Amino acid sequence: MDRAEGTQRLFEHFAHIGKAVASPQRIHLLELLAQGERSVEVLAAEAQLPMANTSHHLQALRGARLVDVRRQGTRVFYRLAGSEVFDLVQTIRRVAQARISEVDDLIQTVFRSPEKLEPVSRRELTKRVREKSVLILDVRPPEEYEAGHISGAVSVPLKELKRRLARLPKRKEIVAYCRGPYCVLSVHAVELLRSRGFRARRLADGFPEWRGAGLPTASGPSRGA
Repeated sequence: MDRAEGTQRLFEHFAHIGKAVASPQRIHLLELLAQGERSVEVLAAEAQLPMANTSHHLQALRGARLVDVRRQGTRVFYRLAGSEVFDLVQTIRRVAQARISEVDDLIQTVFRSPEKLEPVSRRELTKRVREKSVLILDVRPPEEYEAGHISGAVSVPLKELKRRLARLPKRKEIVAYCRGPYCVLSVHAVELLRSRGFRARRLADGFPEWRGAGLPTASGPSRGA
């Protein structure tokens, strides 16, 4: 094989990766898998896709070696094949936001409108944690919290937040986070908290970004509010 042919083969492999992620449903599945290992059934429910479609998309991602599988009896569990796969998702986000004006318009409208306040950065939250001046709420489903969460965060899934408001401190600011910068769970949580008189903001991104930055994380069930 000469160099020209070798280069062409390389580009074909690169294009295979691009083709595998050329689907909004597959990008969504990769975002979900960034939270931790999931069964096909859970992924289908979270992505609101039929089981057959979910399996098809996962097979395409597996064919590009972006996800790995683990079998437990008759059940199949998927996970990201490596941290570089989530790096790819983040790169797609950044390029889209920088080059497609409609993407930035949507982000400004949905996640950064004035009534939602400026989100809290990872750096600011790290400082507030050291000062013990903030309560961190993880509003993702419990299984995602147990797989991994920000150290010191309390698990209060969004669907349970309303009935657990009385157990939250009114004097301390609350920062809610979820799956990533475009996850609406934390947006809804902040809206509810603020409507009930709490001082609340959302983390600018989510748990996978926090973990990727090498910041403190933990796993296991919540013991707090």
